[in-house]
Amino acid sequence: MSSVQTALLGRSTDTTTTRIETLGLYRVALWVLLGANLLAGWGVQWDIRLHVRIGRDSFWIPPHVMTYSGVTLIGLASFGVLAWDTLRRRRAEPAPRGTERILGLSGTPGFLLASCGIALTVLAAPIDDLWHRLFGIDVTLWSPPHLLGLLGVTINTLGCALIAREAYPAKSWPRYVALVIALTTFYGSLSIGLRPASRLAYLYGGLWFYAFPILGALFLPLALIAAVRLTGRRSTPIVLLIVGLAIGTIGVNIARIGFEIIQPVSVIQEEIAKDPTSPIAVSHAIAQKNGSTPGGVPGGSLARLLTLVPVLLLMALDPRRRPVPATLVYAGGLFALWALTIGRTPAFQPMMPGLGTTIAAFLITIVMALIGGTAARWLAESLARFERAPAEA
Repeated sequence: MSSVQTALLGRSTDTTTTRIETLGLYRVALWVLLGANLLAGWGVQWDIRLHVRIGRDSFWIPPHVMTYSGVTLIGLASFGVLAWDTLRRRRAEPAPRGTERILGLSGTPGFLLASCGIALTVLAAPIDDLWHRLFGIDVTLWSPPHLLGLLGVTINTLGCALIAREAYPAKSWPRYVALVIALTTFYGSLSIGLRPASRLAYLYGGLWFYAFPILGALFLPLALIAAVRLTGRRSTPIVLLIVGLAIGTIGVNIARIGFEIIQPVSVIQEEIAKDPTSPIAVSHAIAQKNGSTPGGVPGGSLARLLTLVPVLLLMALDPRRRPVPATLVYAGGLFALWALTIGRTPAFQPMMPGLGTTIAAFLITIVMALIGGTAARWLAESLARFERAPAEA
């Protein structure tokens, strides 16, 4: 064997070994990220229930520890892989296929996106502290620092979806399972961001009564259409909702067991007396009229189960070929679901508007669906462009 052949064979072997090690690292980091996102999500779910049932508390409470433990793991996994790839590039070692360089950091698009997302979430913490110092303590989700933190988590989950495509070959089950978990948490982040819409419906009625389907038609298709495009399966949106319901049930049980263990002292009546229009007070008023648990989903188990119907309508139009028309049908189903389930509950029925306002709200919902469907198609196509991943090399 000539010296040239030996050199080429050695280089090929080194490259193959590097690729195998890289994929192993990416896969470990991916499952750490997915597990940490679930941990943080369960912590947030418990924290919401604690605030609406017990009241405000100190920082060092178990839900906060659970949430920030997940955030810490996400940060370590995201930036840890970036640091590893950046160090190898500086050592002039073979770079994995698909690696890019941004602001001096080297990594795949998935890890770069995941790191950007968790950086926003971490940045939101000191901003939130400053916000509370300037404007006082609040528990609303729709404050600038809270929305910034939620945006960061949402971006991170999209990064996880890209990493799944980078770490595993196409049509493999580990890739599909990882994509489902990542996109379920993406969908969950969007859904949590829409929760305050029910408060607007209860307080103001009119067009505000339909705030959830209007916003849902704009944002939720981002996850549903992306799920179809990235997995190539028409059935993935319904899988997302079923997995999401299972994850939510686990979160409810974690909160229930946590309450039984720590047995916190409730100060909720004092909080309600301070501000009868606060999210805590409104949540209790809705639950009292509906005979349900504060912090639960309006409409109870039936409404939760019927959320599958709009997604089934979306699937019927095959969003792989017709993403925008499928989104329009989904929006119509979401609107009808809200009116027929939430609108019939004792708490919300008095706020349900008349026919004229309902027609106007429906037309606004359709416009939002057009925008949301177009944005969802663009997002899905943008994410799907990253096909030349290390796992496909």
